[in-house]
Amino acid sequence: MTKQPHDTDVAFIQALAELLNANELTELSVKREYGENDSLNVRVTKQANVVTTTATAAPAPAPAAAPAAAPAAAPAVAEDPAQHPGAVTSPMVGTAYLAPEPGAENFVSIGTQVSEGDTLLIVEAMKTMNHIPAPRAGTVKRILVEDGSPVEYGAPLVILE
Repeated sequence: MTKQPHDTDVAFIQALAELLNANELTELSVKREYGENDSLNVRVTKQANVVTTTATAAPAPAPAAAPAAAPAAAPAVAEDPAQHPGAVTSPMVGTAYLAPEPGAENFVSIGTQVSEGDTLLIVEAMKTMNHIPAPRAGTVKRILVEDGSPVEYGAPLVILE
């Protein structure tokens, strides 16, 4: 049983990141077992066009692996739009549409003043068009999705301030 990181771990994590991008996935989680009390847990996520990798090792075998991965994940947390206090998140999995129909003007654009309850965009789920209302009055500072793009539950859609 070794307490050193396995040489193939770096190549394995890089391959997971490439797999994530090639298949347009947003997250992969893998547990690699090397033997009794020797494993590697890897979680690769993609948010707002940023790929972050967090690797943690089993507590006993590789104490040096966890601190090495922590600095790589820290910048992604600081820039995460979902953590912004004005973030409006998706209440469901679906497809985001910025306009009521193709060719029509968008519901909102950057700088638009909205009142509580105004429609910001639509999320289509199971052929049902769900209007996403503004939770409060404010100004649209950022639109974080593109028209026709897939969204996940809890994904940030718009930043209101």
